[in-house]
Amino acid sequence: MLGSSSIRAGGNRPEFTRGHPLMQILGPLRLWRNGVELHPGPRQQAYLLAVLLAHAGRPVSTSELIDLVWADDAPASAVNILQKYVGALRRLLEPGLSTRSAGSYLARRGDGYLLTADPGMLDLVTFRTLVETARTCLLDRQRDRALDCYAQALGLWRGSAGDGLAHGLAAMPVFTALDGEFFDACVSAAPLAVSLGRPERVLQALRLAAWMAPLHETVQAALVTVLGATGQRAEALSVFRATRARLAEELGVVPGAALETAHRSVLNQQATPVGAARRKPVAVSETPLGALVGRVGTIAVLRQTVELAFTGGTGLALVEGEPGIGKTRVLEELVGEAERRGALIAWGRCLPDDATPSMWPWMQAARALLGEMPPEWQADRLGVPVDTRGGEPAVPEVPDRGARFRLFERLAALIGRVAAARPVVLVFDDLQWADGASLEMFRHLAARLSAGTVVVGALRDRAPVPGPDLARMLAAASRLPDHRRIRLAPLRPADVAELVHLETGHRPEPAVARAVHARTGGNPFFVRELARFLTDGGPPAADGAVRCGVPSTVRDVVRARTDGLDPDSRDLLRIAALIGADVDLALLARAAGIDGQTCLDRIEPLEALGLLEPRDPYTVHFPHDLVRESVAAATPQRRVADLHLRIADALDRSDAGRLAHHLWAAGPLADLPRTVGALVHAGRRDAARRLMAGPGSVAGQCRVDGGDRAGYGTSGSATSAPYPATNASPPQPATGAPTRWPPPPPSRRGNGAGAVTAPKVHAATPGPRPPSLTPTPTDTTSGC
Repeated sequence: MLGSSSIRAGGNRPEFTRGHPLMQILGPLRLWRNGVELHPGPRQQAYLLAVLLAHAGRPVSTSELIDLVWADDAPASAVNILQKYVGALRRLLEPGLSTRSAGSYLARRGDGYLLTADPGMLDLVTFRTLVETARTCLLDRQRDRALDCYAQALGLWRGSAGDGLAHGLAAMPVFTALDGEFFDACVSAAPLAVSLGRPERVLQALRLAAWMAPLHETVQAALVTVLGATGQRAEALSVFRATRARLAEELGVVPGAALETAHRSVLNQQATPVGAARRKPVAVSETPLGALVGRVGTIAVLRQTVELAFTGGTGLALVEGEPGIGKTRVLEELVGEAERRGALIAWGRCLPDDATPSMWPWMQAARALLGEMPPEWQADRLGVPVDTRGGEPAVPEVPDRGARFRLFERLAALIGRVAAARPVVLVFDDLQWADGASLEMFRHLAARLSAGTVVVGALRDRAPVPGPDLARMLAAASRLPDHRRIRLAPLRPADVAELVHLETGHRPEPAVARAVHARTGGNPFFVRELARFLTDGGPPAADGAVRCGVPSTVRDVVRARTDGLDPDSRDLLRIAALIGADVDLALLARAAGIDGQTCLDRIEPLEALGLLEPRDPYTVHFPHDLVRESVAAATPQRRVADLHLRIADALDRSDAGRLAHHLWAAGPLADLPRTVGALVHAGRRDAARRLMAGPGSVAGQCRVDGGDRAGYGTSGSATSAPYPATNASPPQPATGAPTRWPPPPPSRRGNGAGAVTAPKVHAATPGPRPPSLTPTPTDTTSGC
């Protein structure tokens, strides 16, 4: 065992030894000296340090270092720059080092460099030492000690090796190999822990490993086995199903022997888990997993932070993401586990209402904290009137900064008193709505957390964009040693399929899952609402998933988000929604009749609300097609035809399919000969394309009658629209001239009532009748 190690397992803050630097590479790159975290320097210098740490104990040649740091983009002066970085790193590790001294840790070896570190100084060295010790103990039949070593070694990991660094192709295998050592240790420790009746010792590490390697079958199998051994059979089966779907979708393979064996072992388990006397099984009803699909890795990382409260440490974790991504649900699951283990949970929920009192989230948390204090510790000791008998906290009055500072100190002292008796987890939701005083208190407390206290918060990264007070708080929090900031990503198609199954009780076909994922962008809220909307007593169908309308709950959310837009930005959003999921900025500006800069200015509030996102300098897109459909459906019918005509006027003539669609949708506002000609041209283009695809594929698909009537669609009927009558745009052509930017002014257009009169084609054949210009309202109570 490593009795003198300075870097400890279990996620604790490192034990600092004066004079010696402490370095971490098993996760984000971090560096301390004398208890103070150091910045590793410029990006390339930091990456050089990460590469040297990954090769600790082995010399690396100068040419290899240049390849690892710069890959194919090495400058001519790469050797000189490398020497400069090495000198800077030596002085960073040893501040008193003279300019040309080699120092104790980073020395020259031949034509390269060698970084040396003892166990306790570098987490990688400590990890390898502990794993080797565990293997030796197994050979000596010291199984309990071996498990202790494994648990300590696995607890050193905080994410992928070098997490957050931009790895080049040359360096990627170096850090991937380090992750592989972690996976091997997890797989070796899992059966040992299960056989000893202590599977919980490795569960947290296995969750992290499974998140890092979602396609690593032996890691996933080990997680399934350990979850089953701890009594969490529902989650074990959920992990198996999600992994099986992911393997089929991404690799086209079925689960291997290890995963199938783990699955059978869980199915054959009795209700009582291994080691039931040590750990109470978690009932299925206590852990609803529907909202946590795809969040196993996130929960694993956050558990490491919460664990600090139980080991006398301190920690801070922030979860961010778009609205509906599942931030609050993740917090509820996380703190629910901590509460069952005996921690005090103090919630503070921020509200968007301007009438919300100052310090509102802290007043809510203070009430929970005061409930833990003895009777003699009254609310007036805090200096804030708080009713601990169940009433709402009173509004604090903070007249000056001196009084505010004293209030902050009293709150910090209260937290310290409670944490001395039991672990404390402070949870703050929707921090984007917090007032300035609450955020200032957050910064004040985060810098001086008492032992046994962990703070967890959630905030949106858009709608609204973080304000200056929140940005200052986030910047201050990022400088703390035990800070973790996690962004929740959208669900993958396999996770969407699992969530649809949990919501509807029906296993969706792959086509259904792909359609739901495409329309929702993997947002769990949208996935759940669309899944419920699609279900009508049976499994959802692929056609329904594509053509179904928008659930009323989603429309309400989008309407609330767009209520505050000015008329110009709202009009631009409507045009973009009718153009399609991907919107060319030049086309958008021409259709709106504005110049390029004005277009960008009006898009800015739309991006701040998360309605549009930039894809590249020339294009924006709707992150969720349901949002685009909601905007299009909410556009007044009298405006839809005019907007379609403006888009048609702005389109290039070579874009036949889209031009025909928008002219058709413009109805009587578009010149009839122009619409007919566009339909004929689009039909001929489509017929030629189908003919090239194979003989006989055009029959019955398109009919042209003397150029006077044209049908374009699946039926060939003259009354068929070129694309569905919804606001979905046809696919863009693969070729075509690039759009000009900035755009020219919109062209002068004619309409059915204007000066340009449509010539008669046939007296008895007035031309195609346009379909409804807006989608037909759908009964949201019965699905599609």
